Amino acid sequence: METFNAIDVETANADRASICQIGIVHVQNSVIVDRWQTLVNPEDWFDPWNVSIHGIEEKDVRSSPTLPEVREELRQRLRGSVLVSHTSFDRVAFERAMTRYDLEQLQVTWLDSAKIVRRAWPERYGRKGYGLKNVATDLDISFTHHDALEDARAAAEIVLSACVAAETDIEGWLKRVNRPIGSSLSESPRREGNAEGALFGASLVFTGALGIPRREAADMAAVAGCRVDANVSKKTTILVVGTQDMSKLKGYEKSTKHRKAETLIEKGEDIQILSESDFLDLISRI
Repeated sequence: METFNAIDVETANADRASICQIGIVHVQNSVIVDRWQTLVNPEDWFDPWNVSIHGIEEKDVRSSPTLPEVREELRQRLRGSVLVSHTSFDRVAFERAMTRYDLEQLQVTWLDSAKIVRRAWPERYGRKGYGLKNVATDLDISFTHHDALEDARAAAEIVLSACVAAETDIEGWLKRVNRPIGSSLSESPRREGNAEGALFGASLVFTGALGIPRREAADMAAVAGCRVDANVSKKTTILVVGTQDMSKLKGYEKSTKHRKAETLIEKGEDIQILSESDFLDLISRI
């Protein structure tokens, strides 16, 4: 169950230090439990182009607190946490604004949800299309774009969806986002199948914890000819099911991959669902 915070800001002009709105959502055990937002007086001019995007005008923030005046609230809400933002825009905005006011930087571990999206669904978002609005639309997440609190909520929900889809957690993503998009999750490496293998042409996906390291299982499958993928699709022909962590299943008895495979089977796709022991037995007989 995931615990983190998500944040978004709007700015008055092209200077990222000109923060004029902040929105924060707090996620505990994969549930949004609190939300906070405030307008901020950036003590700066408002570019009409920015105003056309978020609708916040100079008159709206005249009586609003400045960043130094909300610094303690930010510290209490965020200090020591994993803080999600979609792209580096919000992180850079805070870094520049804190420097401008000679304030201590936020003591958080930043996590870019755009980088998560590009790795959770590389076929769809690896190179393009990973903007917040586009991804939220694809995932059926309704929100009002360019409202800081709404954008923060959307980023949080996207991360939760990615955790389920890729069967990894926040700690896993903190490591994974620092590696190339095309590289594998340490727990679910992709492989091309050996063209000489008896199972060449099969597309195999693992879900759940295995009794052997998943890299080792993926190597075995690839040698046997299977292409090893991270996620279930219409191309999948074999799903190998290991032990499931019930805390990550959100009340379901089966993983997202397992349920998707069953849905595809109901639609006529030919997918074999094997236990780990069945998989090892299959490999040993080749």
